[in-house]
Amino acid sequence: MNASPATPAPGGVIWLTGLSGAGKSTLAGHLHADLRARGRLAAIIDGDELRRGLSRDLGFGPADRAENVRRAAEVAGMFAAAGVVAVVALISPLRADRRLARDILARRQLPCAEVYVHAPLAVCEGRDPKGLYRRARAGAIPEFTGISAPYEPPENPALELRTDLAGVQDCARRLLAFTQAFLGT
Repeated sequence: MNASPATPAPGGVIWLTGLSGAGKSTLAGHLHADLRARGRLAAIIDGDELRRGLSRDLGFGPADRAENVRRAAEVAGMFAAAGVVAVVALISPLRADRRLARDILARRQLPCAEVYVHAPLAVCEGRDPKGLYRRARAGAIPEFTGISAPYEPPENPALELRTDLAGVQDCARRLLAFTQAFLGT
């Protein structure tokens, strides 16, 4: 007797946006681990990793930032179409670029939720895990988001996580619960 294969769980995209140092990569790592522990396929598309590989040819001007977001959306769409939860951790500073990403995914009929990982600039600067704010303030990094380039917070995110007011574990639990509800898993 032939057993029919189980229907794979639907994929989707959880798009984490926020300033450098807000906690996007940390929360993406927690969500990835939590989903995998529950038997879900998941992948992280991290902005720093994109800049070291697929987007290493891009700068930080508006056109290059838009292209970086477009590339991330296309890659996330490929994962989501294959039944994987793509967790995008990308500053993606402009609303128009994030809207483009959502449009790319919507054309493929793939669910996408924008999650605002929010910590005020002063908090992010205080964390400064890579020393980027210090270098930007010294003029060594031009067009640095939040300092010499704009960050436009989401106007209506599906979820907002205030990482300055709640700990990592609490934010990770909220993100997992949201993702499970959003994707129906």
